Amino acid sequence: MLKIFKKMFKVRDLEQIHNKGIKIEEIDQQINNFEEGFPWAHLVDPAISGNGIWSFTEDETAGLIRYYEERSPEFSITKFVPASGAATRMFKSLYEFSSWPPSEKEKPLGSFDDKGFNSVYYFLKHIQNFAFAEDLNEALQKNMLSIEMALEQERYGSIIDHLLTGTGLDYGNLPKGLLKFHSYPGFSRTSFGEHLVEGAHYAEQADEVVKVHLTVSPEHLEKFKDLAKQVIPYYEEKFGVRYDISFSMQKPSTDTIAVDMDNEPFRKADGSLLFRPGGHGALIENLNDLDTGIVFIKNIDNVVPDNLKAETCKNKKLLGGYLIKIQDKIFNLLRQLETDHPGEGILKEAAEFAKEIGLTANHEEMSDITGKDHLFDLLNRPVRICGMVKNEGEPGGGPFWVRNKEGKISLQIVESSQINRKDQEQDAIFQGATHFNPVDLVCGIRDYKGQKFDLHQFVDPSTGFISIKSMDGKQLQAQELPGLWNGAMAGWITLFVEVPIITFNPVKTVNDLLRKQHQ
Repeated sequence: MLKIFKKMFKVRDLEQIHNKGIKIEEIDQQINNFEEGFPWAHLVDPAISGNGIWSFTEDETAGLIRYYEERSPEFSITKFVPASGAATRMFKSLYEFSSWPPSEKEKPLGSFDDKGFNSVYYFLKHIQNFAFAEDLNEALQKNMLSIEMALEQERYGSIIDHLLTGTGLDYGNLPKGLLKFHSYPGFSRTSFGEHLVEGAHYAEQADEVVKVHLTVSPEHLEKFKDLAKQVIPYYEEKFGVRYDISFSMQKPSTDTIAVDMDNEPFRKADGSLLFRPGGHGALIENLNDLDTGIVFIKNIDNVVPDNLKAETCKNKKLLGGYLIKIQDKIFNLLRQLETDHPGEGILKEAAEFAKEIGLTANHEEMSDITGKDHLFDLLNRPVRICGMVKNEGEPGGGPFWVRNKEGKISLQIVESSQINRKDQEQDAIFQGATHFNPVDLVCGIRDYKGQKFDLHQFVDPSTGFISIKSMDGKQLQAQELPGLWNGAMAGWITLFVEVPIITFNPVKTVNDLLRKQHQ
């Protein structure tokens, strides 16, 4: 039962909460979540090929791509790119270098102990192969240095400082979207630029407009706008399109209150309450604000150079074609179910289709889903088609059949942190997963009447996450909202489609840019 914690707060606390646009009832719920914790996900089965994950033949793939190309001009399409995170974690090994003792970092490069792929040695040894190398060299030259000279003089710290700090490129304080990822003859391109190019290949609307929406941090907004002004005229001429670029920021109302280890509100040195960003699940608000029909969602760092884009764009069209085909069927059924007397034939057809696409997970009897109202509710939801790649050891959310607290079983993307690995049965199901989610989604967010869904209605609030952080030398508990492609979309119609591993090329560390897919 929800407790009321309003008595904990002073007048200025209530003003602070009000100014962020948060209701006191939401704060009560968040503190209650700290008190009671979030339940573990209840896995029923891993989603695998033939049981939750669809695979298509070459002919079927070609047919769905054609279907997308024929039908997509009828839709408003937006490419949605979460791009607010700073790139700091990309440079973890380089930041650690600064704490090395002089005896370790002021010696010939070949004497470095760690020569592994993610090492500082590997970074410096291949530094000329990065797309940002020319800019870094120009930054060093302003201080009478060059990359070559700094390497010869074993001044590795100067190279790293000029890359990460305001002395040079300031990459340590920029988001990934503004970093140069790939080199081409005569120029280099940021990951933001790569998304613009991608969008021209599969997100063009009938009016030749390509809509791209990025969620960014307030401090980086102007830099994104400046970069867009520089590159968009070139891409518009090159691809014969017009770009409609928009930006949004995580809303203050999606921040969550932090508490101490006794579940009391954590206070900063000035006595004010500490709020923290609610995680990427907060972006369901930004997604809900979009006035569009089809949304392609993909992380900012999962891009490839032009020589590999064909496979990526092919699979985007595959997912898009499957989305439109599924929506066509759903919309047709809903229009018939909406009538006063749809008839036994339509009820049976709707029930069989619901079962076919996994809405009943083969775990419910047909007799449980033949009611008109129940079938209408099952089908009248936003739809997401999720690309799934075979797991080759990469971390990421996995596809599972999951039972919720009401006993309903559905397909969900579940993070390992949501699973009780100490439960042998649950761990066995987790270990049985064969695929993971690379954040490759195509979503339909309008209903059969063309009206936007209210996406808030399909969030499972019980799928949040609590983590331990620190501030001012004190431990605190932070709470993340249900993840954007996890609990925030729990009530959607979800279908998983196998896509090739080549479509997944994230840049988690700076040295990932040295992998052959990015060279």
